[in-house]
Amino acid sequence: MAGGKRKSAGQPSRVVGLLRTLWQEKHLILFKAEYTFLVTAVLWFLEIGINIWVIQKVAYTEIDWKAYMDEVEGVINGTYDYTQLKGDTGPLVYPAGFVYIFTVLYYITDHGVNIRLGQYVFAVFYLITLLLVFRIYHRTKKVPPYVFFFVCCASYRIHSIFVLRLFNDPVAMMLLFGAINLFLDSHWTLGCALYSLAVSVKMNILLFAPGLLFLLLSEFGLMKTLPKLTLCAVIQLLLGLPFLLVNPVGYVSRAFDLGRQFLFKWTVNWRFLPEWLFLSRSFHLLLLLAHLLTLTLFALRRWKKPGESLWTLLKDPSERKEATQKLTADQTVLVLFTSNFVGMCFSRSLHYQFYVWYFHTLPYLLWSGGVKKLAHLLRVLILGLIELSWNTYPSTNYSSASLHVCHLILLFSLWLNPTVPPRGPEGEQQSHNKAKRQ
Repeated sequence: MAGGKRKSAGQPSRVVGLLRTLWQEKHLILFKAEYTFLVTAVLWFLEIGINIWVIQKVAYTEIDWKAYMDEVEGVINGTYDYTQLKGDTGPLVYPAGFVYIFTVLYYITDHGVNIRLGQYVFAVFYLITLLLVFRIYHRTKKVPPYVFFFVCCASYRIHSIFVLRLFNDPVAMMLLFGAINLFLDSHWTLGCALYSLAVSVKMNILLFAPGLLFLLLSEFGLMKTLPKLTLCAVIQLLLGLPFLLVNPVGYVSRAFDLGRQFLFKWTVNWRFLPEWLFLSRSFHLLLLLAHLLTLTLFALRRWKKPGESLWTLLKDPSERKEATQKLTADQTVLVLFTSNFVGMCFSRSLHYQFYVWYFHTLPYLLWSGGVKKLAHLLRVLILGLIELSWNTYPSTNYSSASLHVCHLILLFSLWLNPTVPPRGPEGEQQSHNKAKRQ
């Protein structure tokens, strides 16, 4: 009994001690990565109220929701030929996972009519996405907590994409961040399955594919990577099977159309170009080559260990000359986020809803850069300029040019990032120490 009383008495004292420590370090809470969980928890609960306020007070804008509902309604009515499925804004151009998920939303929202309920469903998607993103940042402990205000509460465009426009892009990104969390927990097979499901909602998730392939080869070698790639392919086949059986060419050409032409009036990133150049196939080919070249250089010079050959990655880890240690959380996230960001830099066109493709990764990338003089203020300034560029409607020569300048600064900073630390406990400790210094 006496021992129990002493234990009970000790609980309040520990709470008081924690509160005293927090009060003493109140000025550092927003700058020390150790407090990531505390700050993000407060912001997440704040976001519940913000989303409710936005839904209730800001007018919903119809863009693609009705088209989505028309497209899935065609499938519900028995049309499985992808070339015959279309909505107000054009033909169905998303893979089969999109159809299944938005069919569920179709029934939840009373055949797409109850848009307000749809907004609240997307608010839940938003909150889940934030949880997944915050968990990634908590694991890496690289970004100071004050930055998370810019990651959630301060972005009008992101709230608009989720709860005022109901685009499919947020659904794909929510699944993607779920997959990354599984990768961080070493659940690679399950993570690959969820990654493939994200691809089946929208193809932009393929921008992460080069980085994911590099990580799989680095972690498992070629022979053990092949089953995971096969799993991704089988999931795509199973999801698309009803449509592949009816018109396989029509399904693949519509759902995975890599050559689709974009309209100049919607571009966010290439407004300063003349329209004829924007539409030029030669320009598109040049961007693709620059994309592939940049990815190759990062893989050769920044992602792999010094002195390690890419051919070494094809071997089973047990057969490599040097002992292979587990990937750190920092390595995993850096490779995946960089792979996606390179794709954004060389995209043929970025539309306003595409902002969600990389918005939540930007703080991590900025605080991962190797330019020592890239101070906190400059990083926040870059975040602000990128946000301003995406909120300028219609885009202008200046807004699109400033977006490219910010991208180039960030890409250059990532290129100068010191070689990734060794894998294993030593590497984790180095990453943690670096985060503390920043």
